[in-house]
Amino acid sequence: MTVALKFIHIVAIAIWSAGLIALPGLYVQRAHVRDEDDLFRLQNIVRYSYVAIISPAAFIAVASGIALIFLQQTFDAWFSLKLTFVGVLAIFHTLTGLVIVRLFKDGEIYPVWRFMLTTALTAAVALTIVVIVLVKPQLDVSFPSFVSEPGALRDMLETISPWTIP
Repeated sequence: MTVALKFIHIVAIAIWSAGLIALPGLYVQRAHVRDEDDLFRLQNIVRYSYVAIISPAAFIAVASGIALIFLQQTFDAWFSLKLTFVGVLAIFHTLTGLVIVRLFKDGEIYPVWRFMLTTALTAAVALTIVVIVLVKPQLDVSFPSFVSEPGALRDMLETISPWTIP
């Protein structure tokens, strides 16, 4: 079962990352489309890709990743680093959705410099995730002792909260 879940996870991440890397290439086409029908067709392709392919792949990638956490009990420092970059990829995903909403209004274009920057950053984040997972670097992270003490968060909040904390 773990092998099948890993396979699903890897495929979903590949689709999610590839989609986020490829979409800016479609955005640039917005500047070259003059015909109303072609613009509508481009808008349909972009929105369908985002809503029907990339977003479900992101959901499956995250859900299968969470399931793998519980199956494999991965609690190493490298895994926290990986999750940080997955969070960055999720932020890129959200920003991509916002671009799609704005891009197809009258007079909007997507500059080539933004295409190059977005594509490079997204590819770099996806590659970083892959490298972290494959290398599993040994990170020497030492947390303060209060982080692992039961009730420490309550004690910290009591010092700044004006209300009584039960």
